[in-house]
Amino acid sequence: MRIVALVPGGIGDQILFFPTLDDLKRYYPDAEIDVVVEPRSKTAYRVCKSVQDVIPFDFKDRNSLADWGNLVGRLRDREYDIAIALGQRWVVGLLLWLTGIRTRIGYTGPGTLFLTNPVPLKTQQYAAAMYHDLLQGLDINSPCPELALNVPKADIDWAESEQKRLGIQESGYVLIHGGSSQLAKTKGIDKIYPAQKWKQIIENFRQKQPDLPIVVIQGPEDQQLVQQLLQSSPDIKVTSPADIGKLAAMIAGANLMLCTDSAPMHLAVAVQTYTIALFGPTDPKKLLPQSDRFIGIKSATTKMADIPSQMILEKIWGG
Repeated sequence: MRIVALVPGGIGDQILFFPTLDDLKRYYPDAEIDVVVEPRSKTAYRVCKSVQDVIPFDFKDRNSLADWGNLVGRLRDREYDIAIALGQRWVVGLLLWLTGIRTRIGYTGPGTLFLTNPVPLKTQQYAAAMYHDLLQGLDINSPCPELALNVPKADIDWAESEQKRLGIQESGYVLIHGGSSQLAKTKGIDKIYPAQKWKQIIENFRQKQPDLPIVVIQGPEDQQLVQQLLQSSPDIKVTSPADIGKLAAMIAGANLMLCTDSAPMHLAVAVQTYTIALFGPTDPKKLLPQSDRFIGIKSATTKMADIPSQMILEKIWGG
């Protein structure tokens, strides 16, 4: 059996879809499962155990008829038995119909006409569970499993070497990710917590736990924030994992993860690291599972900068 899933969205969306893919593999252990994802999200599948091939396609680009035609041809050539579409756009439903795939699953909506097994869209729940509902189209009604990753051993070894380089392999550490993707910035999505307030949190750690290292994650778009933090706290450690596997391994080794609503937050959930995540306009209940290990703090004004640092500190210290 061959199955293909169309999963538009960023790396965080892919990670939230992993339980659905893992359950597909559990129910159909001999199936070959491929995914069609945006190029920016392809790297997520470095830590997914259930997918055989990743097909890049920019769903959000202004694709020509030729672009859509090429994708249809590629899917037809692979002779899939089942297709699962994460979006509701009618054009995606039409695309699946044109491929001739026998079983076509997606949410009820504009593209329902082209689906064989539509599933109701229930948005008022954890996103991973909402995605997992798509398996109802295959009469799979089991609960959504927890997020899980398959981190390559080479990435775990790298993280151990990185912890040794930073001098934190014995002490443990607090990990901070305060940045945001360039796409979020371009869209005006508020996902950055101000450097000044991160400084207040770091200073509080220095007072209460002076021997506990603070490690800041620096991605390609986080240089400015990290430099601002270094100016006031030159003793903080900085790590720059080269890929999602190494980042996941560093998060797994942390005592505590402090972050904004982001892909690293979902990685922290998957590796079960105690996490406090900050939210601006988005709803924590839809992006974090119900657990004492994962705490979401939502801005009362929907602006990330308006979250008081004291509120975060109270969650850290249990006050």
